[in-house]
Amino acid sequence: MAKPYNFDSTKKYPVVFYVYTEPWGQTVKDTYGAGRNFLYTGDMAKDGYVYVSIDSRGTPVPKGRAWRKALYKNIGILNIHDQAMAAKELLKRSYIDAERVAVWGWSGGGSTTLNLMFQFPEIYKTGIAVAAVGNQRTYDNIYQERYSGIPQQDEAPYINGSPVTHAKNLNGNLLYIHGTGDDNVHYNNADMLINELIKYNKQFQLMSYPNRSHSISEGEGTSQHLQTLYTNYLRLHCPPGAR
Repeated sequence: MAKPYNFDSTKKYPVVFYVYTEPWGQTVKDTYGAGRNFLYTGDMAKDGYVYVSIDSRGTPVPKGRAWRKALYKNIGILNIHDQAMAAKELLKRSYIDAERVAVWGWSGGGSTTLNLMFQFPEIYKTGIAVAAVGNQRTYDNIYQERYSGIPQQDEAPYINGSPVTHAKNLNGNLLYIHGTGDDNVHYNNADMLINELIKYNKQFQLMSYPNRSHSISEGEGTSQHLQTLYTNYLRLHCPPGAR
């Protein structure tokens, strides 16, 4: 957890959670720059944000076999619960503003962001999901079947863990970002999620980057545009600074 510069425990600060939470990788690392938000154009600590990341069960951290195996058939379920419970504990601290709670992530982290916004709308007020898997049944079978089993034998984990299943519960501010040429999480995930949000009249902001891949890095000005979009949305819906 990174606290703001000139931190004053008598005041309240907005909190931004960076999430991934899936078996592919961890976010809490003892390396230089691990706490830097590469999409934010500025200094989050200087601007007055508390920036937090938590590795939940199933992530590849040295916590043993049970920790790793716990996520089998539980992607989008157990990891979401772990993140939300950790957030609830953090919100008990007097200097955290419970009305300014944001979450964001990319790829599996985008999926986590969606699930947190949909499954725990009472906690997370603002979410920015980039290149997210909206429906696990459409994702790469080499990855998904390894951790969720074969859907023809048991489809419940795919349904219960997919953001499209819970989209009807959206209550906060959501920015959904996807490249139409995504070569990993195909754009049909976005279409499915968008249609589900439309079905339940859930208002949100969408940014599609034409012909960009999973990294959304191709094309002149793309990275700067994405960073500006992210930063402006966060500052608007989760304003920085102490109160």
